[in-house]
Amino acid sequence: MDRLVAAYRALRTAAPYELLGSLRAVLLRHYAIGEAQLRLVDYAMSALRPVETGPDGAGAVSARTGPAGRAFGSQRPFVEPSGRADGGGGGPLTVHLPVSVRGNTTGVLTVRVPRDRFSADVLAELGEIAEALGHELTVADRDTDLYLRAGRTERLTLAAEMQWQLLPGRSCSRPEFDLGGHLEPAYAIRGDNFDWATSAEHLTLSVINGMGEGIAAALLTNLAVNALRNARRAGLGLVEQAYLADQALYGQYRGAAHVSALLLRFELATGLVTVIDAGSPRVWLRRRGTVEIPAFEAQLPLGMFEDTEYRTEQFQVEPGDRLFFLSDGVYDAASPAGERYGEKALARALSNSGLLPPAQVPRAVLGELAGYRGGPSPEDDAMVVCLDWRG
Repeated sequence: MDRLVAAYRALRTAAPYELLGSLRAVLLRHYAIGEAQLRLVDYAMSALRPVETGPDGAGAVSARTGPAGRAFGSQRPFVEPSGRADGGGGGPLTVHLPVSVRGNTTGVLTVRVPRDRFSADVLAELGEIAEALGHELTVADRDTDLYLRAGRTERLTLAAEMQWQLLPGRSCSRPEFDLGGHLEPAYAIRGDNFDWATSAEHLTLSVINGMGEGIAAALLTNLAVNALRNARRAGLGLVEQAYLADQALYGQYRGAAHVSALLLRFELATGLVTVIDAGSPRVWLRRRGTVEIPAFEAQLPLGMFEDTEYRTEQFQVEPGDRLFFLSDGVYDAASPAGERYGEKALARALSNSGLLPPAQVPRAVLGELAGYRGGPSPEDDAMVVCLDWRG
């Protein structure tokens, strides 16, 4: 336990840009580990890129396949079978450890552990150190661009920079639920976004689709999300949150621009969900192997008219339910022949991802969508959020 304390202290006291160097010193001193590499997932969630790399991205590996990708996808440590290519047992073991913060997947820490120093206890301690590293990376992002830059395979547009900084994270995990979301095109996202917040009693989730292109769409969405947060953090209910966001948008744009939004509040103890459907984002529910679309009252988008009154509805989620929240860039996507994606194709894509954890589902669904379109560059933003309810 003393060496764990030493690792925590080294991470906590290191300069934001020296986390990996300080961690390496501790691993060498207390575990005889001479090699450690940190890879962070890119914005498209397709590659794990080393923090210490040149502009060519040398050392990047897949986030979906291979030993590091296996650890990242499963969020479990993965120990490569042998430290030697010939299958012998003398070399050090290569261990890949997921780096995450409360379910928000960040990357993978890869270490080479001497075989005679490896044990189940050491593996458990290294897992705790990787988790502590994830927390320190989150704090360090306030003071350095090092780790944000490492996760970029190409330059973000300014609109995409604004949208990704607005997100609470890519995924979240609590005893009652697991939640994950993704946006495409990852490096040029415009108006789509999502937001969540948890308390002891509730999960509040908003799914946003701002109209327009480029920076104009990003500014619109930023105003909507921050207006909803402002009302939520003042302790106001869902109706008041919608009303104040509607007024903020109308006051700024006078109806010339609006935001489609789906606002939900889950009671963690009961699974009762309060909903306001203010536009195009849709909910799909997978329950006991069947996919269906709950019907909600369609109300006006936020900011379209002055003094719009919003009403809530309720429905019940059950343990084992999986919910999908989709923007129109998903269900309105077209093939090269001009055929819309359609409900059957979408239901099939949602069913095909049934065995994946929620953090991996959005990327898988959007990957199938790209195949249907015949290319990776959509004409419209596409957003998928997946929630598994355990109750």
